Amino acid sequence: MKSILILMTDEGGGGHRASASALRDAFLERFSDQVQLSMIDLWADFAPALLSRVPKSYRFLVDDVPWLYRLIYEVGENAQLVEPVMSAAANVLRPLFDRAIRASSPDLIVSVHPLVQGVILHVLEKTKRPIPLVTVVTDLVTIPPVWFDRRAALCFVPSDEGYRLALRAGLRQEQLRLSGLPIRGAFSRVTRSKLQLQQDLGMVTGVPTALIVSGGEGMGRVADISRFAAARLAADTVVGAPPAGQLVIICGRNQDLKQELDARNWPVPVMVKGFVEDIWDYMAASDCVVTKAGPGTIAEGLALGLPLLLTGYIPGQEKGNVPYVLKHGVGAYVEDPWQIAEVLAGWLGPQRATLEQFAHNARALGRPRAASEIVNAIVELL
Repeated sequence: MKSILILMTDEGGGGHRASASALRDAFLERFSDQVQLSMIDLWADFAPALLSRVPKSYRFLVDDVPWLYRLIYEVGENAQLVEPVMSAAANVLRPLFDRAIRASSPDLIVSVHPLVQGVILHVLEKTKRPIPLVTVVTDLVTIPPVWFDRRAALCFVPSDEGYRLALRAGLRQEQLRLSGLPIRGAFSRVTRSKLQLQQDLGMVTGVPTALIVSGGEGMGRVADISRFAAARLAADTVVGAPPAGQLVIICGRNQDLKQELDARNWPVPVMVKGFVEDIWDYMAASDCVVTKAGPGTIAEGLALGLPLLLTGYIPGQEKGNVPYVLKHGVGAYVEDPWQIAEVLAGWLGPQRATLEQFAHNARALGRPRAASEIVNAIVELL
């Protein structure tokens, strides 16, 4: 039996952990009798106390000092600056990170975070451990060069744009695999109809549905968007007829947001949820997704053929996701909450044909089995 160590960290939000978990589940589902899995948060679990708290600063930087986050990200896009920093960090942290490797004694290492593979490959070189490392890129389009280390045995990229960036960074074609973003296998196994899902989840059945999501951390202007969208749908509702639309709002771990929305009197049917494990059911019960341009939510929406109404992006790694969605004709980008409500009302009403075209394009672009394809290739490498 082979041992595989998956390395991640929560720096950059929960998307990296979600991708790591999707890979772990795919390994266990397909190869539980052939591989032994370990998954650790490298920086939180093994870095010194000061560095281990860095991941927790992510939301503060994004929400409160976005200019600083943008500056840090732009510095990270400069390989000439990043490489000596990674090398220095690896020299300092080598004993701690070597302990992480020895604890699992892996036959292969998988990295799903850009701040992992560089330092670990350096540690492996210095300790003369011939353990292959595989990189699974979890940014969608805007991918800094720190992701692309030429020493990696394989590098899985989620998009054509990512493939071209990897070649430009010096990786060879035989190192690269175009795979899609790893998402949980449940997105490829939704079998209940939309009407059945709406009934099972407690929605109003047969009513056009918009799913508004804020990510695992509950970020973005969800409250304003929801308020305007509900008012706009109410204005389109004919007296005595079914509602023009309904909203499902996923607040993630943001309890303040959930309490605020729960306390409102809504003019159309609205379901407010906190963090949900079965997000695929709520997506499959909906007609479109309203979200910031996070790569995980985009990949999940595409996997289920859902049009995407993007409302914002985090400067840096999410910027390129907006033109990606527009170029492939799978959605729209609108920042103003009232304009978002206008677009949404059109999609769920008189512009239904536009919504259906977006859905058709999304189904063609989605990669619901990406995680399975990635683990198949990794096991073949072993």
